[in-house]
Amino acid sequence: MAIIWRGGREPGLARLPPRRIDGVRRSLILNLSRRNGVTVTSVPVPTNPSVRTVWALTNGEAGKVSQAEGLAEALGWPFESIVVRLRRPWLWSPAHRQPPGLLRFGVEGNLPQLWPDLLISCGRRSVPVAAAVRRAAGGRTFAVHIQNPRTPLPCFDLIVPLAHDGLAGPNVAASRAALHRITPEKLAAAAEEWRGQLGNLDVAVLLGGRSRSYRFTRQTLDELARGLTDVAGDIAITPSRRTEPGIVAALKARLPGAWFWDGAGPNPYLGMLALARHIVVTEDSVSMVSEAISTGKPVYVAGMAGGSRRLARFHASLREDGIVRPFDGRLAQWRYEPINETPRIAAEVRRRMGAEPDP
Repeated sequence: MAIIWRGGREPGLARLPPRRIDGVRRSLILNLSRRNGVTVTSVPVPTNPSVRTVWALTNGEAGKVSQAEGLAEALGWPFESIVVRLRRPWLWSPAHRQPPGLLRFGVEGNLPQLWPDLLISCGRRSVPVAAAVRRAAGGRTFAVHIQNPRTPLPCFDLIVPLAHDGLAGPNVAASRAALHRITPEKLAAAAEEWRGQLGNLDVAVLLGGRSRSYRFTRQTLDELARGLTDVAGDIAITPSRRTEPGIVAALKARLPGAWFWDGAGPNPYLGMLALARHIVVTEDSVSMVSEAISTGKPVYVAGMAGGSRRLARFHASLREDGIVRPFDGRLAQWRYEPINETPRIAAEVRRRMGAEPDP
């Protein structure tokens, strides 16, 4: 039986010798709290040394969850998806210079009491908690952060930014596109599930919405609607959580023959990617563009008002490589090797952790 002491000024495992436990055992976690005294909780410990415990840590935003869980799924180890939100004053402090007590008092809700072998975080709002867990674990937790954490590189064991961020270092593995959960097997299953409802789909339209950098205006919405009106064939349109209801209503009025997902019932997103001959994606979402180009199909990027230099570099690199084109209502056919960086990054995580690849 392994006893893990968590107490002192900052919760953590610094007093626990970093060793793996073999055989069928359970560990007791003694959570020392000045307010509540001592509580003992029984937590199962993995018995197979080739299987690692994994957290996928985000703030709950769909794009962040997709990336963290996508990498976790590609690794093939059981994982727990955890949503964290910081309290004040920790919310206001730089990620790598947090006041003491973040893990005990600064997080809404309770983190699992046994630190994982691998922590995958995504998005800046998860950085303070991920870095604090890595410190508290005393070397036991291998911490991977997806996207640019905007902290000193040594805060993580591996950082996976997008290539257009320009981040470099010995613990950096840049990704050409965002990581995600889409695989050829999932697309094939989705095609069978949705073929009866979507049929021979010509165009799938993936709508984003208002963000800090982008928004729909009357002009950009009119350009999108006019382009889709010129399309000869069946069109399916799905909004995202950020798509404003007025945008969907306006498109429905302009495109009475298109099929719209109304948010009720199963999400057709994968089915649309699997069945459509062409895919139109609004430019505000790196995640949706990345998922679309994993299919190898013609992908068109629809413009929005506003802009971001970072996202502009991302789109420009894909245009220069002949992967995406601007959407103007004209459809064409072109070929490119599907872009899916998730398996490569998963292999890099395994290599750095010293884990054997799956047979």
